[in-house]
Amino acid sequence: MRIAIIGSGYVGLVSGVCLADFGHQVTCIDKDAAKIALLNAGHVPIFEPGLDALIAKNIAEGRLTFTTDLAEPVAAAEVVFLAVGTPSRKSDGHADLSYVFAAAREVAAAVRGFTVIVTKSTVPVGTGDELERIMAETNPQADLAIVSNPEFLREGAAITDFMQPDRVVVGLNDDRARDIMADVYSALDRQKHPLLFTSRRTAELTKYAANAFLALKLAYINEIADLCEHVGANVQDVSRGMGLDSRIGQKFLNAGPGYGGSCFPKDTLALVKTAQDHNSPIRLIETIVGINETRKRAMARKVESAVGGQLRGKVIGILGLTFKPDTDDIRESPALAIVQALLDKGAILKAYDPEGMPSAKSAMPELAYCDDVESVAEGADALVIITEWNAFKALDFAKLKAIMTSPVLVDLRNIYTAPDVVAQGFSYSSVGRAS
Repeated sequence: MRIAIIGSGYVGLVSGVCLADFGHQVTCIDKDAAKIALLNAGHVPIFEPGLDALIAKNIAEGRLTFTTDLAEPVAAAEVVFLAVGTPSRKSDGHADLSYVFAAAREVAAAVRGFTVIVTKSTVPVGTGDELERIMAETNPQADLAIVSNPEFLREGAAITDFMQPDRVVVGLNDDRARDIMADVYSALDRQKHPLLFTSRRTAELTKYAANAFLALKLAYINEIADLCEHVGANVQDVSRGMGLDSRIGQKFLNAGPGYGGSCFPKDTLALVKTAQDHNSPIRLIETIVGINETRKRAMARKVESAVGGQLRGKVIGILGLTFKPDTDDIRESPALAIVQALLDKGAILKAYDPEGMPSAKSAMPELAYCDDVESVAEGADALVIITEWNAFKALDFAKLKAIMTSPVLVDLRNIYTAPDVVAQGFSYSSVGRAS
């Protein structure tokens, strides 16, 4: 099947490469000429484990190409995926659909014959209806079926998520698209990876509902973690006790500094705005958006307490800047708010992240960036683990103690336990557990 992907960012690139690996002929399209040149040269502009090898394989086997030209591959395609960004609008928090609508107009002008247009971008309920109107207005002769096929990719595990999904949600109002979408995903074992057909509006809402529920679990366990610290309980044991209940499940019950990334913050906010616009507010999600924002800065107060209540002039080493491990993505990372709060309190910051520093340097120019953990620790009054990279799970405490001004570890991901760290001569603070 001939497939065109509009947008070669995270979602578009991963989706296009995986669809090519399913055996389809895929062209990934992007207006960023530098990005396309990079991809055609065999380089990957994002960090995602296994993606570089999969790109090289499918280019070599002739199923994957990259271009800035939209007209020719769209005209030849049976299916066109829209995978452009939908960031939060700064003015009101709604999803910014300008990129989606602009891409739709270009695609409508280029299609030839019956074509299925698939929104892979995360879009609010009713966007498919607006796309139908825009594309019909742009090209009244176009024969199109507009489909919603939301992505559920976790950064750091996106290839596995695409090729071994819990489910594939396909929302459509035109039955002609049903068999075509089944063919797109024909490589999947339907017993293990079900294809769920719904109405288009249902599919659009399913993505937001799923992400908001996961964000709710994270915000909830963080609130429980705060209570644990006050009553002398252990949040990790509480999480395990809850998660072993099959009705609840263990995933997304790890207490920490708050959720971040490219999805949860903008999707929860967009869902809140959509619900308010339809006079059906979702109070739970409104609340967790506020909980998450205040939590990040609260972590700076935890660091302040760990160094004796005064941060001004103290050297703080930051371990981890990305919102999660195995990605170079710092968008809405808890590190952004924590770092700013520490700077506001007069701290001097050094930082190391295995993959996130190129992006972080422009977003957080006030930090001194280091090449390894030891360089961050040298002369530091405390080390703060913000991202649970594997590189931070086996720290050499004896070496770190010898080069730090004060042996203090603030573990915002609960990688270690207090007895193990204290035995190494460190003062230790974590989340939802006794210090």
